[in-house]
Amino acid sequence: MDQKITEQYRSKGVENFYKQEGDCYSNPHEFAIKELLEKVLSGMQYSNAKALDLACGSGEATVILKRYGFSQVGGIDPYTYEAYKKRIGRDAERFRFEDIAAGCLAERSYDLIVCSFAMHLIEPSWLPRLCTQLSLIAPRLFIITPHKRPHIRSEWFWELDKEWLENRVRLRSYRSMNLT
Repeated sequence: MDQKITEQYRSKGVENFYKQEGDCYSNPHEFAIKELLEKVLSGMQYSNAKALDLACGSGEATVILKRYGFSQVGGIDPYTYEAYKKRIGRDAERFRFEDIAAGCLAERSYDLIVCSFAMHLIEPSWLPRLCTQLSLIAPRLFIITPHKRPHIRSEWFWELDKEWLENRVRLRSYRSMNLT
């Protein structure tokens, strides 16, 4: 991957980029993801907690969540599942954001969902449905993004709790208005 990822998104399109590069993908901002998650998770207990690494990439967030005591961490990514398996040693599910927005995870529950470097790429028309579905399965959502996007609205049943910034990468912590 010689070009910056954003340049490749423009030239190939997001979906084509991940179809071509997904098996060997590694987030170039892994250090910022690690720093932010460690800052937010330190000092808290998570034994027997269940997390979802949504748009899991090669498992950058999964590694940190396991280190901080989450007993169950599942990964979902329709493109980078091979990179995730290579690093984490188990399969990531291959659901797309549209599948989740349509309710494919409705029977599950998590203590935390972490979505890093992906939610700003969702087609805006899907974002309200996706956020609403996620608000029904977890009380807490961390969105890690290199942008101020996505803008999560309270009408989608999430309330912004706090925001952290590290090396121009943001972690926003949201509380579900459906599960409080």
